[in-house]
Amino acid sequence: MKDRWIALYVENQVGVLAKISGLFAGKSYNLKSLTVGTTENEDTSRMTICATCDDITFEQIKKQLNRMVEVIKVMDLSNVPIHMKEILFAKIKKCSDGDKAECFRIAQAFHVEVADIGEDSVLLECKLTDRRINELINLLKLRFKSIEVVRGGAVAVESISTSCR
Repeated sequence: MKDRWIALYVENQVGVLAKISGLFAGKSYNLKSLTVGTTENEDTSRMTICATCDDITFEQIKKQLNRMVEVIKVMDLSNVPIHMKEILFAKIKKCSDGDKAECFRIAQAFHVEVADIGEDSVLLECKLTDRRINELINLLKLRFKSIEVVRGGAVAVESISTSCR
């Protein structure tokens, strides 16, 4: 079992997201991440999906998605160079002045933005790779007693060169 990435171009219509997520639910496939947004063409949306599955299941998923009328194109991103980022908001609550200073140091080290500061809290905002986000969350859990994390799911695009981040 490993993470598999798929990008879909789909018709931008009511119910398409429900139909695609329903396909995953109906077959008991686990969705780790799903993001959707319109493209340069208002009639088309692009989905980035991460499913945790084995090789056979992944092939079944791709075949079933290709059969759907609303799906314009299915792209397997698992073995191609891509640029991928995920958005994260991390709220560190019940902070002392020393905790806030530590938040600022961590933000600087991870190249993330301090989006908001309260009397006893700090809000970090970032777009990083899945691995770096996991590292940041683990560090925040180690250093602070009260954190709240909101992850937005990854988006990915095929690389236009051979190098990617």
